[in-house]
Amino acid sequence: MMEPKKVDTEITAEALALRQRSISIAEFFEKNRHLLGFDNKRKALLTAVKEAVDNSLDACEEGRILPEITISLTELSEERFQLVVEDNGPGIVKQQIPQVFARLLYGSKFHKLSQSRGQQGLGISAAILYAQLTTGKPALIVSRISPKKPAHYYELRIDVQKNLPEIVKEQEVAWRKDHGTKIEMELEASYLKGLQSVDEYIKQTAIINPHATIIYTTPKAENIIYSRATEKLPPLPKEIKPHPYGVEIGLLMRMLSATTSRTLQSFLMNEFSRVGAETAKEICSNAALLPSQKPTELNREHAEKLIEGIKNTKIISPPTDCISPIGEDLIEKGLKKEIAAEFYCSTTRPPSVYRGNPFQIECGIAYGGELPQDQQATVLRFANKVPLLYQQGACGMTEAVVETNWKSYGLQQSGNSMPAGPAVILIDMASVWVPFTSEAKEAVAHYPEIMKEVKLALQECGRKLSIYVNKKHHAQRQLERANIFEAYIPEIAESLSDLTGTSRTVLREKLNSTLKKEEIQAQLDVRIPEVEEDMRLPPKTAIADDEDEETERGSKSPKKNREEQKKLKG
Repeated sequence: MMEPKKVDTEITAEALALRQRSISIAEFFEKNRHLLGFDNKRKALLTAVKEAVDNSLDACEEGRILPEITISLTELSEERFQLVVEDNGPGIVKQQIPQVFARLLYGSKFHKLSQSRGQQGLGISAAILYAQLTTGKPALIVSRISPKKPAHYYELRIDVQKNLPEIVKEQEVAWRKDHGTKIEMELEASYLKGLQSVDEYIKQTAIINPHATIIYTTPKAENIIYSRATEKLPPLPKEIKPHPYGVEIGLLMRMLSATTSRTLQSFLMNEFSRVGAETAKEICSNAALLPSQKPTELNREHAEKLIEGIKNTKIISPPTDCISPIGEDLIEKGLKKEIAAEFYCSTTRPPSVYRGNPFQIECGIAYGGELPQDQQATVLRFANKVPLLYQQGACGMTEAVVETNWKSYGLQQSGNSMPAGPAVILIDMASVWVPFTSEAKEAVAHYPEIMKEVKLALQECGRKLSIYVNKKHHAQRQLERANIFEAYIPEIAESLSDLTGTSRTVLREKLNSTLKKEEIQAQLDVRIPEVEEDMRLPPKTAIADDEDEETERGSKSPKKNREEQKKLKG
């Protein structure tokens, strides 16, 4: 019998140990770029544009500057493009430029609980990493913070193994702008038009940001200008502290060990929003802990009790000045600016909370006009005023649209499907932390609290739409009846003229005045020549304006019938 072959476990373990090493976040995303939205060349171009524009809009709003953003795409070869994005924001101080653009997970927004487009410090640096990976060229950045300060020019790469900026070139340059930032990069990409294109992203960005002016030069050298619809900036969201309902045990333990508060009561009051002295005492009581205990001395068991105490305490919802909704009026202005419809409505829901995070849902609908009649309604999804163009089917907003009964609001819908009809449905979620389903930030998670608020917003807009659609259908029916009556006015006028001796012209004018077609047409909001032909009936007779002029008619006309009856009576 053969002896089993011996395995040298010691050598194997040592060999494996030699292979172990840590990796940087830049190195990880270099090999997993699909996680950040760089799945393919078409999507990569969109993601790069999106990250640059989002940064520009955030910077302008934080600096209280009306955004003016220039986007230029130049096709260098079949699959290589030059992207240039320039803004009029407050600019970036010199020492921060390399860190902001050439280091992943570097930023000021991750720990700040207030609404912003960017959050994790991955976006623009990830775009530069992708450009570097596919073309090998550095990103070019120019930034200026004041007309009294020089503009700083950088050529940057990312040291992937260390996740640190590598400065290729640095100098002061002359720049025409008093303040702002410009970024230029070359990347492998593919440009196509359609619902998931750069063109569509920029159009939707202009709709949801009516205070911004966007100048876009397409790869076909077409200049498209999206002018702002308002001079009013959205309110600047304020930073808040975390709410107790949103804290988990691991985070709570870290907060307890890092706090400078001397007592548990002061810890709860200083580290959380909406916790006053009485609420803190109630939490401690429900957790069977003393308010005077030192937070740094609490262990995991104490943290578990504290979590239970928080759950059993009624705490006011977090403040909502940390989010900045668009507003009903500006939603409608944004829709009117870019969508040729005949009816617009919008609603802004009261703020709500999921997992201790405040959020607010807004909705708008554009209906009729030049929108296609025989297609599915278009759904525009936004999160913190950023368009979501991919993964529509995986998004909680889409599910809320499908689960809404649109038949009762005047649109067609069969089973569990999207509504059909000439409509564009806009949904935006504003929150300090939007729960995306992935790092690519393309779909919103299916939290019950969020789904409920989206449905309520859709229903509010749906009721407004229903009122308009019902009025329009009523006006159409009135117009049909008026057209039928109008077709017989000549015969009626002639018969009445024979009976009363009144002028046929006068009678026709009076009968026509009773139709009030102009008022009905105003309700339909279309010109009379545009009324569908099947709503009109051709006139059975025609009478000249001169009442003495006879018109040739059929042998069975009412006038000849009356003459024959007179002869018979005679």
